Amino acid sequence: SSRRITELESRLVVPAPAGGFTEDELAGLPLPVQRYLRAAIAPGTPLALSANLEMRGRIKIGRWMRFRAGEVLAPHRGFVWPARVGGLISGHDGYLDGLGAMRWKLAGFLTVAHAEGPDVSRSAAGRAGAEAIWLPTCLLPRFDVNWSVHGEHEIVCQFRVDETPIDLRMSLDAEGRLRSVAFDRWGDPDNTGTWGWHR
Repeated sequence: SSRRITELESRLVVPAPAGGFTEDELAGLPLPVQRYLRAAIAPGTPLALSANLEMRGRIKIGRWMRFRAGEVLAPHRGFVWPARVGGLISGHDGYLDGLGAMRWKLAGFLTVAHAEGPDVSRSAAGRAGAEAIWLPTCLLPRFDVNWSVHGEHEIVCQFRVDETPIDLRMSLDAEGRLRSVAFDRWGDPDNTGTWGWHR
């Protein structure tokens, strides 16, 4: 319901700590990680831990359909993603306090997708963590994020969303800008009935 979505959104908004991004945040980090964070975060940027995002585009639900969505994202805590697809399907995906769920209806009445439980929760926590790429301030070491380097242009950041490990492998260009990201997410993409980690 819209009341539930509003409640989740308000609980996900996290105030930024005082101050803004400075070079001090990069002390001791490997040079490729420093290049990435400098490219991703402008000096003085508030150290945001949550954000409101708006998006539109096409999503594949059997066939490609237009969608519009908003999202409140707090990568270390969760997200709520209400959307409308093709003008007929509406609902949301979300994760907070260790619980993930998806609820989608056709024309507001007929349930077309509903899922919850431990596997869905672990998968949703992984999505929350992976979407940290949209909010790079939350990837600073002060927020319990560990960084390592795998070559000049590949860096890895690791943290946890509740009990779910997040391991983001980022490929960078020569200036440190993000080119691609890969991670393992808990799921059952082929509907086999067996869940596991999938790249």
